[in-house]
Amino acid sequence: METIIDYLKKVGKYTFLEKPFNEVDSLVLCQFSYLKFDGLVPYMEKKAKKASESLKDGGMVDIKYLYKHPDYDKLYGDERYREDNTKLFLAMVHSRRFGNIKMNNYVNYIDTKLETQFSAITLQLEDGNFYVAYRGTDETIVGWKEDLDLAFSEPVPAQLMSVAYLNQTAKQIKEPFFVGGHSKGGNLAVYASMNCQKKIQSRIKAIFSHDGPGFRPEVMKECGYDKIEERVHRTIPHSSLVGLILYSEGNYRVVESKSIGLAQHNPYTWLISGDDFHIVKHVYSGRMFMDTALNEWILSLSQEQMHIFVDTLYDVVMASEADNLIDFTANWKKSIQGIMAAVKNVDAETMKVINKIMKALFEMISQHAKEEFQDRAEIQKNKFDEKINHLEHIFKK
Repeated sequence: METIIDYLKKVGKYTFLEKPFNEVDSLVLCQFSYLKFDGLVPYMEKKAKKASESLKDGGMVDIKYLYKHPDYDKLYGDERYREDNTKLFLAMVHSRRFGNIKMNNYVNYIDTKLETQFSAITLQLEDGNFYVAYRGTDETIVGWKEDLDLAFSEPVPAQLMSVAYLNQTAKQIKEPFFVGGHSKGGNLAVYASMNCQKKIQSRIKAIFSHDGPGFRPEVMKECGYDKIEERVHRTIPHSSLVGLILYSEGNYRVVESKSIGLAQHNPYTWLISGDDFHIVKHVYSGRMFMDTALNEWILSLSQEQMHIFVDTLYDVVMASEADNLIDFTANWKKSIQGIMAAVKNVDAETMKVINKIMKALFEMISQHAKEEFQDRAEIQKNKFDEKINHLEHIFKK
């Protein structure tokens, strides 16, 4: 089986006119949006009324410009995926399919005080189509914190910024366009599409959420998810955790991964067959009951309880004095020491609430584990009874 890097090498020789845009292309662009374009791609220009004006003003740059830029290496600021991101970029720049891609309206906003991490970029494909890509959680601890905040009913700053971004960038695009993202980026893509201006919403061709978390039921109802539901394309790996958070409906495609567990969240582990994902029938049953228990636990907590849990967890992790996950893991001994010290300083009342919350989670997981075991036992019993009945029928003859 192949990955998106192999896909680029094989399908990359075809233009979008020869092979139409598909979900794998969407994942490629979403992973591309993780690159660090700061100082390389123009930020959003409010003056330009449409994409053609931006092009005339030099407001868009193409991928070859990035490749030849003196600061080219800065694209790979995220050391976790440097090797794979380098392979992705080089495969894109040397392909017919993505070799002429242009981009602008880059935004990268991080505010530790507001606990906000938001990044997006607008891409113009070789066939003239546009793709608005929202970056998922980066290596910052602030970004990780905001992922946890998605469990609240009220929108997080990044979600509000995603709507403002889509409303602004869509003014520069006359044609119908695509929207998408991976991880939190997928959540932002759906949220922005639900809440953008109606005339803009009507021009969205498709919305792609690649293993992106969902929304509380009241948020989906209030924001009118039903207005865009038929255009939402969700893909999750077969051992998904992130993509099934706050999602109950099964309108998604399950992709085989070459990895296991949480590592499957990494798009570079997703397997490709031809020019589509290698699709399997179901999410792993063990993961499914865990996700169900987790969702029920989240929805059972009050907003106050969720705030206490998330804020306490964030404060404890921040006590490690690392502001990104790379430093956190690189200096894990120091990080753990800081966390242990912070846990001791949590006041008794807060700790009482945290213990109650965690007890509820373990009780739900235990209950679903029992149900899973009983279901499997019942299936095995039915198979055994069928075999016995079959043998009895033979002996009667």
